[in-house]
Amino acid sequence: MTTVTQVESLPYRHVLTVPAMGSAVRMVRETAELVLIECGVRLGHPAVGPALLALSELVTNAVRHAAETSPMITVIFAHGPGTLAFAVHDQHPYQPAPYQALATAPGSGLALVAGTVTELRGTVSVRADRDGLGKAVWIVLPL
Repeated sequence: MTTVTQVESLPYRHVLTVPAMGSAVRMVRETAELVLIECGVRLGHPAVGPALLALSELVTNAVRHAAETSPMITVIFAHGPGTLAFAVHDQHPYQPAPYQALATAPGSGLALVAGTVTELRGTVSVRADRDGLGKAVWIVLPL
């Protein structure tokens, strides 16, 4: 399984920056579908639907909770042999604990993300910016 620290070596990367508003969710999801097709990943692959759901939820969380301090959200897509990864980055300093949400906030968007990623045998992690003023929530999934 590829880890977040190995994502930098994945051969394909696409970056999208969108305004932190409700329409961002649709823009990101549509872009993700195009990126997947461009990478040769079938949209019918069993991991794609759940991955898009998790991505949509992360963007929704950024819009709901970080828009005031982060008017723009950056989404990074990475792909390589047998691996799909993506991150949602915002400038809000709060760093959620994805797996803890399964126990402490069942039914929350973050718990949905952690549960979905776990079912797909992937990983979800939060990486703080060097300055501590923002973070990226990364999901890495096997294909």
